[in-house]
Amino acid sequence: MAPLLISSSCSSSAPVDTVIVPRPAKIEMLDGSCRAKSEPTVSIVEDFPYGPEAYILEITSDGISIQAGTETGAFYAQQSLKQLREHSGRRIRAQRITDWPRFEYRGVHMDVSRHFFGKEVVKKQLEMFASLKINTLHWHLTDGEGWRIRIDRYPLLHEVAAWRPIADYQQWCDNGRYYCKEDHPGAYGGYYTKEDLREIVAFADSLHITVIPEIEMFGHSPEVTAVYPELACGTKECIVHEDGTWERGQGEYCIGKEATFEFLENVLDEVLDIFPSKYIHIGGDEAGKKNWAECPDCRRRMREEHLDGVDGLQSYGISRIERYLNDRGRSIIGWDEILEGGLAPNAVVMSWRGVDGGLKAAAMEHRVIMTPNDYCYLDRVQGNPLTEPEGFGGHIPISRLYSYDPAPASMEGREYVMGVQASLWTEKVGTPEHLEHMYYPRVFALAEIAWTPQEERDYDDFRSRALLMSRSAVKKGYEVFDISAGDDLRNGYEKGVDHLAKGCKVTYYSTYSPRKYRAAGDSTLTDGQVGGWDFHDRWQGWGDVDCIYVVDLGSVRKIHSISTTFGQWASSGIYIPDEVSYEISDDGNQFERIFVQKRNPADSLLPAAFVAYDWRSRKAVKTRYIKVKAIDDRNRGSWLFTDELIVR
Repeated sequence: MAPLLISSSCSSSAPVDTVIVPRPAKIEMLDGSCRAKSEPTVSIVEDFPYGPEAYILEITSDGISIQAGTETGAFYAQQSLKQLREHSGRRIRAQRITDWPRFEYRGVHMDVSRHFFGKEVVKKQLEMFASLKINTLHWHLTDGEGWRIRIDRYPLLHEVAAWRPIADYQQWCDNGRYYCKEDHPGAYGGYYTKEDLREIVAFADSLHITVIPEIEMFGHSPEVTAVYPELACGTKECIVHEDGTWERGQGEYCIGKEATFEFLENVLDEVLDIFPSKYIHIGGDEAGKKNWAECPDCRRRMREEHLDGVDGLQSYGISRIERYLNDRGRSIIGWDEILEGGLAPNAVVMSWRGVDGGLKAAAMEHRVIMTPNDYCYLDRVQGNPLTEPEGFGGHIPISRLYSYDPAPASMEGREYVMGVQASLWTEKVGTPEHLEHMYYPRVFALAEIAWTPQEERDYDDFRSRALLMSRSAVKKGYEVFDISAGDDLRNGYEKGVDHLAKGCKVTYYSTYSPRKYRAAGDSTLTDGQVGGWDFHDRWQGWGDVDCIYVVDLGSVRKIHSISTTFGQWASSGIYIPDEVSYEISDDGNQFERIFVQKRNPADSLLPAAFVAYDWRSRKAVKTRYIKVKAIDDRNRGSWLFTDELIVR
């Protein structure tokens, strides 16, 4: 078999058959080749100059040798060698690879709360992660959809809070979000025994992967307060219905009660006994805080501790848990909301709401892990949402993820960036096959971002290697999204569109979301740019109001067509409107309706839809002003999203 020739952006300008993901830091091509089956000699070198995870892999006609400062470095050299063997036939080109990681933290997140995945599924993904030199599994074990770790001191967590009577996430949400016991008819869920957890942790350790458990606090915990209601604000009791289902509890723990900290510390004691990781993730995101503001216990705590409102109360709780873990030799990681009210002294911030939280924390000289949702959230689909299995919200093709730089040269405090993570939430991901379809090959891109120096990264080169890696993964039994045809972008997205209204003034009669979904602001709907598959991308959004605006063509013009598109992303509460109409006017005062179209009921049932509202006329009409009205009854969702108004 002839060697595979892949163009390279490394220090050697010659084509090489070094098909490795992530791309090594330095590759030097040598003369000759070596038998692929040759066993390497491995040397652990004291004071190895390139770092604890670095290695030198040398392939010559005399054989294969590995030098590293630690067993971890030698393990990563073996992963590179395995890939070379897979793609090089009987002989491997002679070369010297000197390799080290860009970041110390190279992570992938797995949510097993929304949908439970058994230990064999987890171990299978760990094998793939290890082959990519990913060194951390961030394991989201608890959330409102299910508690997944057995805690001996609190048996109701695995007996009830781990189970729900409806498997489908959305149906469960729409039908009360109840819990049930394992023997309830149709019970869905599961949990890991302590033996399961120790087996997975040991397996990960053999692959040089650290497992960091996430135990949610102080929000995202209605499954806990359903079965232990004394941990919520106020005086509550368990509510068990006649059919055996349990009412969900409050979403937040009561920070004013000592019982809350007793519970959390007891849980953490059992967690620490299983997981040896330096870090424990404590969540800290999306706490509602309304109950805290009204709770006598929380208000008393705020007075006694001289706290600045509910943000200060949250910071108090996080700092107290941090001290507890620090005293036991551990540290905490929290989502970027832990910045609110003042950051706990030694906490690591995981920045997910874009990059701002990470930038702020790094500037404050706190350590940061970057996982911004607009680049690194793998619950968004990779391809066309009309043909892909349903995702949660938007669209992140592999090229977009690969374009992300977690610590650009212009970033203040970039030395505090520990690394980067890809995060997969599983509201819409209910099977192992779908899990893998969302991970791969985007995790290949994450691995290269995390390992390879920025100056050595090139998307075209990476894509060639990722295609070969994808074929290899499929042969090994993984479900992999096909990137061979490119990113499958929405028609018109790249080239834009030219039309009569391009550059024309837009007057808004209802206000789009000025902060989150403004797109390009007042010029968005006539800038010649078409929205992509993701509602964050060039789409303008209206929340809780109808979408009404007028475009001024500048003078009376003859027109034959008007078209605009509304998008639907049902998982994010975005729906096409109930009615769209067009009106025209010469003076901007008196308008005549020329078009109205009602929503097709079948469209509203789709997880994703892009509906074009087209008015066309063979006979031209004259107008200067065009009014667009999109009306929604608000029974299905609170958001309308639209892009370019195209006039011809």
